[in-house]
Amino acid sequence: MQRLTADSVTLGYDRRVIAENLSVEIPDNSFTVIVGPNACGKSTLLRALSRMLKPDSGRVLLDGQAIHAMPAKKVARTLGLLPQSSIAPDGITVADLVGRGRYPHQGLLRQWSPDDERIVEESMAATGVGELADRYVDELSGGQRQRVWIAMALAQQTPLLLLDEPTTYLDIQHQIDVLDLCAELHETQGRTLVAVLHDLNHAARYATHLIAMREGEVIAEGAPGEVVTAELVERVFGLRCQVIDDPETGTPLVVPAARRPRPSGDGGGLIPAAAS
Repeated sequence: MQRLTADSVTLGYDRRVIAENLSVEIPDNSFTVIVGPNACGKSTLLRALSRMLKPDSGRVLLDGQAIHAMPAKKVARTLGLLPQSSIAPDGITVADLVGRGRYPHQGLLRQWSPDDERIVEESMAATGVGELADRYVDELSGGQRQRVWIAMALAQQTPLLLLDEPTTYLDIQHQIDVLDLCAELHETQGRTLVAVLHDLNHAARYATHLIAMREGEVIAEGAPGEVVTAELVERVFGLRCQVIDDPETGTPLVVPAARRPRPSGDGGGLIPAAAS
């Protein structure tokens, strides 16, 4: 059994069922990416895997134990989460917020240590926010705040890290920087990462394992090179496309079909302004 699994879970909010009898296994030491159209259940699944949402039925298992029966601090030492929307306390600095990632490792017999300080500094450096350490979080741009939250998740130093749309608010350069960092954590440290991404090409480039969802069901999963096809993209997203090899990485690259021009004389053009 893999370290993190969902076993026949039914998930929903206020009696509205999002997914029913859903089972997923996250491969150990993988960079798993969950994709699918809006409201398909991908973020709901991630919340359940992270213990933020309790299934109506079925179980989420972490290291063979029901995750909701485990002490919260024990879960937090094993599994870190970057949620889709995060709100920092008023008047907190970047360094203090990132430092909160070390909270699961504190206790009566273990207080703040030089190792904690080093890990916080390394996490800020890895996400490019070291120079913001003394700034207040609520003074930062959306993209800067997102990188600070990622730094806090890194400082938690868990073997499993879940990220819900980690590239939100980021420009294209910082999107690539964050995903490069995730790939490095997976490759060099052996961490298991699970991310929800909207950009299918980013998912195909970075994932080692891809889960495609639609309407609360897993439609396909496996290595991106095996599952990303034009047929799958049309089935999951309703998008006509071609899938070619990415010239940089050789991974699947989705090229949407071009808009079909309207025939001339069909009356579909702009209406000219009336003569005065």
